[in-house]
Amino acid sequence: MTKKILLSVFLLPAAMAFAQQYGGMWIPTELNEKEMKDLGMKISAKDIFNPQKPSIKDAVVQFNGGCTAEIISPKGLLLTNHHCGFGQIQAHSTVQNDLLSNGFWAKNTAGELPNPGVKVDFIVDIKEVTDPILEGTDNLTEPELTKKINNNIEVYKNSQKIESYQSIMVKPMYYGNKYYAYTIETYKDIRLVGAPPQSIGKFGSDTDNWVWPRHTGDFSMFRIYADKNNKPAEYSKDNVPYVPKHYLPVSIKDKNENDFTFVFGFPGKTTEYLPAIAVEKIMKDIDPARIAVRDVALKTLDEKMRVDNETRIKYASKYASVANYWKKWIGEIEGLKKSNAVEKKIMYEGSLVAKNPEIKTTLDQLNKLYNDQAPYALNNAYFTEVIKNAETLKLAGDYYDFVASVEAGRMDEKELSKLKTKLTSFYKDYSAELDAKVTAKLLALYVNKTAPQFLPTGFNKYKDENANIPVIEDMSKNSVITGRTAVNGGTLTADIDKAFSNQDKLIKTLKKDPIYQLYVSMKETYTKTADPQYTSMQAKIDALQKKFMAQQMKTDKDRKFFPDANSTLRVTYGKVKGSTPRDAVSYGYQTHLAGVMEKYVPGDYEFDVPKKLIDLYNKKDFGIYKDKTGDVPVGFTATNHTTGGNSGSPALDANGNLVGLNFDRQWEGTMSDINYDPRFSRNIMVDTKYILFIIDKFADSRWLVDEMKIIK
Repeated sequence: MTKKILLSVFLLPAAMAFAQQYGGMWIPTELNEKEMKDLGMKISAKDIFNPQKPSIKDAVVQFNGGCTAEIISPKGLLLTNHHCGFGQIQAHSTVQNDLLSNGFWAKNTAGELPNPGVKVDFIVDIKEVTDPILEGTDNLTEPELTKKINNNIEVYKNSQKIESYQSIMVKPMYYGNKYYAYTIETYKDIRLVGAPPQSIGKFGSDTDNWVWPRHTGDFSMFRIYADKNNKPAEYSKDNVPYVPKHYLPVSIKDKNENDFTFVFGFPGKTTEYLPAIAVEKIMKDIDPARIAVRDVALKTLDEKMRVDNETRIKYASKYASVANYWKKWIGEIEGLKKSNAVEKKIMYEGSLVAKNPEIKTTLDQLNKLYNDQAPYALNNAYFTEVIKNAETLKLAGDYYDFVASVEAGRMDEKELSKLKTKLTSFYKDYSAELDAKVTAKLLALYVNKTAPQFLPTGFNKYKDENANIPVIEDMSKNSVITGRTAVNGGTLTADIDKAFSNQDKLIKTLKKDPIYQLYVSMKETYTKTADPQYTSMQAKIDALQKKFMAQQMKTDKDRKFFPDANSTLRVTYGKVKGSTPRDAVSYGYQTHLAGVMEKYVPGDYEFDVPKKLIDLYNKKDFGIYKDKTGDVPVGFTATNHTTGGNSGSPALDANGNLVGLNFDRQWEGTMSDINYDPRFSRNIMVDTKYILFIIDKFADSRWLVDEMKIIK
């Protein structure tokens, strides 16, 4: 340990200096323009974000609340990741017309497919509003503090004049030490234009997820539609393609190592300013628990999906979602260890205390709280992951909430309609028989990994997963929740309106349902034995974290602080770069189509390749999309600091031209959500040359390329 700490003393200054140059997710109204230009940027900060006139921010949208997308033509053509559009591609797929396997390319705008419920959000303006939001909060403590802040937010929002299709969102930054207001414009008619087959869009699938070298054409295309006045409107056949204020030119120039790049998008969540004790708990307790649960669920699903095509289609999107963070957490643990994250945090905290002794009291309190919370936090991790990944129990939770809402008089017709819509969508891609196996195995894991005081009485009977399978299958067969038993003359899977026609009878049946009772026993035990303690301590931790954040910013005058990601619009910048993540392992910054062919395994669900792509490669029919090597570049890495939510974000060059589509991070650097380390942290992007090559040469959709402004 002494050697590690001494090593971190020498590593820390260099790491911190590098992080200030390359790390960070910056609010676009507060960019360090000088630093960006020193790194090679040719445009101005106003070209990136300007609320008064068109700028790059007018071409960047949040896609359906989770990913990022960008406009790449004057006709509202939208580019995002294949995995961001996966749910929409899946929704249009059937066994007979499998768009996931075959891909989809509209021949013209008339052939573009509507996607009810999908929306995109533009950020019109950003303003810091700390003073009005924190007005009158001095000396207030919880719950009065939150109540006052929420009231101030509503007062502020009501004071602003906006259009009917606009909204205002106020978000805390720096753990509530600052607040920012976002004016948002939402468009709701978003149509699917094109998507490569998943043998391209998901090439490498789970094996290659989060890793480099990467050869995935992770992109899909949509189009924004508007009314005849170019304003947001619900879907209508009379709507027309949206005319943007700005769209991104697409560059097919060759890339070179150390070229400047920046990524513009909506990163989801980071926790860069946690104390060392929090990072240690994540690394040793929380992440391993989450991984263990998802490992069981994924293996069980995979066994069925490999042998049954209908199940593969049903569960494709869900499996990918579960696997995504399962693999990320594995990499996160390894990265935190490799980067000596805990030791570096300890040394940094020591340097802060040396400058400001008051910080020691804050850190001592945080250390005690995290240690006291540890058993409850571990149970929270196991409980939430088991309920989330055992879909039958997750369903039971929805019905538990339904019963509570009815009995409390909160279930009106609007809420009931929303619930039935949600359930109908869920049942469409749900297999009760398959999930009975998942649930049985996860129950065994929960019992074996949970301290006895957190388990319902008699729960030890679920210790053996093999014994559980017939027991849970029997419960599933006799359950209304699973849709395998009828109520009110209909099943919840086949005729949900009939099943809900008599709510009193449905509720009585639910309360006797074996799956419902299983869920209730787990939920009520967790609510009694773990949740109050966990939540109470977390509220105290949050208050101290806010204080600790303020103390860091006040004490460390040499460090430039960016606010943790919270799904708001950010800019991150760096350089095109390879990496050396391990001893004797060196990665180049660029992959090519030749690498796709090297990985090609005929018939394999992860590494199969369409025949047409093979033919194009063999003929070297690359057109204008080859680079100086004579091959088509597929992906590249850079030092941009990204996270979930940045999926689909535009990667731009020094002149603001689109050069890539962000879709992942290098596995060795997934800990960057907690501890950005420039030695390992690389974001992964699809090269625009590969995107255009697939659209033009593979999909024969030159009409889409003709819409774009191509920079050669």
